[in-house]
Amino acid sequence: MSPYTLTGADGRPYFGSTPGSVGGHRVSKIYGRLDCPSALRAIAAGGYVRHRVFFPDVPTAIAAGYRPCAVCLPEAYRQWKARQ
Repeated sequence: MSPYTLTGADGRPYFGSTPGSVGGHRVSKIYGRLDCPSALRAIAAGGYVRHRVFFPDVPTAIAAGYRPCAVCLPEAYRQWKARQ
């Protein structure tokens, strides 16, 4: 069995052989970099981890219905916001 639980384009978890390259928050439906300052602050404060998901890449996160983080992906967020 693989050690990495990833989320697919259908929003369902699956096991993968490589770690995810993008993290997300299941409740807020936001994805971002794994080193996102906002996510790291939330984790340090004791929250967030229970609802954290990982995606293999950005297209999968988008296909699963997640939007970019305004903090760590400001340009992608601006583009997403302009399409809304």
